[in-house]
Amino acid sequence: MQLSVTFRVAVPLLLLFTLLHLARPARADDVKAANVDRLLDVHMESELAAYQDTTATTVLTPSISGTVSNPVQGWSIGGTYLVDVVSAASPDIISTASRRWEEVRNAGSVSGSYKPGNLGGAAVVAVSSTPDYLSLNAGGQIFGDLDSKNLTLLGGYSFGHDVIGRTGTSFSVFSHQLDIHSLTASATRVINPRLVFTGIADMVIERGDQSKPYRYIPLFSPSVAPLIPRAASAALVAADRSQLKPLEQLPLGRERYALTGRLAYRFASSTLRAEQRVYLDSWGQPASTTDLRYLADVSRRVRLGPHLRFNIQGPVSFWQRAYVTTGNNEVPALRTGDRELGSLATVTGGGSIRWAVGPHGDVDAWAMSLTADVAYTNFFNALYIGDRLAALSAFTLERNF
Repeated sequence: MQLSVTFRVAVPLLLLFTLLHLARPARADDVKAANVDRLLDVHMESELAAYQDTTATTVLTPSISGTVSNPVQGWSIGGTYLVDVVSAASPDIISTASRRWEEVRNAGSVSGSYKPGNLGGAAVVAVSSTPDYLSLNAGGQIFGDLDSKNLTLLGGYSFGHDVIGRTGTSFSVFSHQLDIHSLTASATRVINPRLVFTGIADMVIERGDQSKPYRYIPLFSPSVAPLIPRAASAALVAADRSQLKPLEQLPLGRERYALTGRLAYRFASSTLRAEQRVYLDSWGQPASTTDLRYLADVSRRVRLGPHLRFNIQGPVSFWQRAYVTTGNNEVPALRTGDRELGSLATVTGGGSIRWAVGPHGDVDAWAMSLTADVAYTNFFNALYIGDRLAALSAFTLERNF
């Protein structure tokens, strides 16, 4: 119901706001304020995104956002609001004899920036909430232009505080705390009128217990564990595991490091964007992600192109497909059933199209966009499933004043 209400409100409000603006009668004050009005840019956007995969997980995400900016004075303010409606009945849930799991997440943010000259800054405050998870985040950035605006440097920091609990249980009764410090630095260089390169360095420091309070880990005897195959079914795992089934326990600290290189090249009527990211963290997990996107201007109104992404990663140092317990009922100090912490590879392919549908004199006043991707993931050493096929799509309606 919350999904229906949000989407029914978001899109009509966007349409109503636009119609009222277009229908606004001319006033004498408009002439005096003409110079000021021309300096304001207003961008509004409403989107409906959907996700579905072969592990019986469905996510619907309606969202609405808006930005007001003054390019001459160099300031902007904006806000976003979205709802995630999640429904899942994955093998992990079935293995615990649980019924289909459903959850609604509300998230919003407010941001602002100011750059009157070559030096500027930005700040954002965000909050996200589900019945068992609360996330608060605030951050800021400082950026500046050098070398006749051919070089832009940026530095930023944000702090997040998450509270992880259980549905139906007060945070005061049960909760885990997680603090997240994120630092980023980037440099964007205009190499020539057609080519731009950006280099980004990120570091994230996490402190606290981010173990999932619903994730139980099956344990096996030393003689049985080597015989448990990749993608073993829930029935096989239940038949061969020991009676012990402790909750997940992750390390209480983590440092993440990432380096990203991004190239954008403009042809006569198209743009090629290429991105390469390498990642390593203190849990011993390495990863590499390559992303390619080509956008062609078919006409003044239509822009479309394909998208390709490849991600490969190794497991965390304490990853085991089948964790072992001894006759003394000893439990591994660190244990996880999150296959996203194991070794995997994902190939994603799809594309996007944007159609500007505004009037002849201002074609970008209205625009519609559709993106669609299909992602195939192979889990090299996980229980329950060996691979996953997922479809992601989003329809966006934009309004520019």
